[in-house]
Amino acid sequence: MTSDALQLSDFDFELPDDLIALRPAVPRNSARLLAYSQGKILDSYVHSLAEHFRSGDRLIINNTKVIPARIRGERLRTGTVQGGRAGVEVTLLKQSDVSEWMALIKPLKKVALGEVIEFGNGLRAQLLDKADGQARLRFNCEGEAFFQALKREGQMPLPPYIAAKRATDAADTSDYQTIFAQTEGSVAAPTASLHFDATVIEVLQAKGVEMSFVTLHVGAGTFLPVKVDDIKSHKMHAEFGVVDQKVTEEILTTQRNGGRIIPVGTTALRLIETAAAQSGKMQPWSGETDIFIYPGFEFKVTDALMTNFHLPKSTLLMLVSALIGIEDARRVYEHAIKNRYRFFSYGDASLLFP
Repeated sequence: MTSDALQLSDFDFELPDDLIALRPAVPRNSARLLAYSQGKILDSYVHSLAEHFRSGDRLIINNTKVIPARIRGERLRTGTVQGGRAGVEVTLLKQSDVSEWMALIKPLKKVALGEVIEFGNGLRAQLLDKADGQARLRFNCEGEAFFQALKREGQMPLPPYIAAKRATDAADTSDYQTIFAQTEGSVAAPTASLHFDATVIEVLQAKGVEMSFVTLHVGAGTFLPVKVDDIKSHKMHAEFGVVDQKVTEEILTTQRNGGRIIPVGTTALRLIETAAAQSGKMQPWSGETDIFIYPGFEFKVTDALMTNFHLPKSTLLMLVSALIGIEDARRVYEHAIKNRYRFFSYGDASLLFP
């Protein structure tokens, strides 16, 4: 099938509702791992991850940190005769300036421009603009002070397919954060990295597998469905990322020495492929990427991918299909469903070698 003939239906499948994971495996490394290599599928576990790598391979890991981006507050109803307060829920999407954030607000249509929302403990935001269902808010603090206030007032922004089934609780504060998390800014976790713990890392290092860290702040757009039949007309959301000189040199050295480059998660993959897009090889890069990877894409850096199991008709499934082929991706997912792998953010993992 050529990329010209791709339709949204090519990436659809039936997923039993009970395969959507609402909690992660405990311990993290007890999650199942579907390994696909040379056309063969092997059922394994994350604690055996190192068995699938060679000494000199390099994992590329996203060290972004999820912020507690869902906050509840009250707005002063200045438009009513009586005045008073009304509750609102704000979900931050991404930072747009030093103290400004794009956000979703429920109910957005009732909040007037210039109106102030109070969240507690002195945290406040003013509505500056709203368009296309999103709001632009200016907060009364910035930097570390803002993130500390958010930590007090906010909740982890669980994906919609989990939030629809249960409320966020205290366990999600640690469950929905990777052990690599360093740079605050994501409103969704790079979920493939959720499977890693100290034991997995120790075994990988003993095997001679190396790690490099990049930063891509994952936005809520990662959950947006594709709504067009011709997938090439889909517009990707943009996310901010950084690949520094050190990581670039590490990747180039690994390639020269015959090692393989394996991103952990679609976010890390999208970022390194963005960095290599212009010249065809790795180079330092920072900025917003809206790269859309679907079958027909020519990978410049990626040799394999560790990732979770994704939504039907999603851009993430299209990326997987670009890496291993549509028919093989279909076969992998049919195997995963038949063998009751757990799906989505808190689900099991796959390791895919083209």
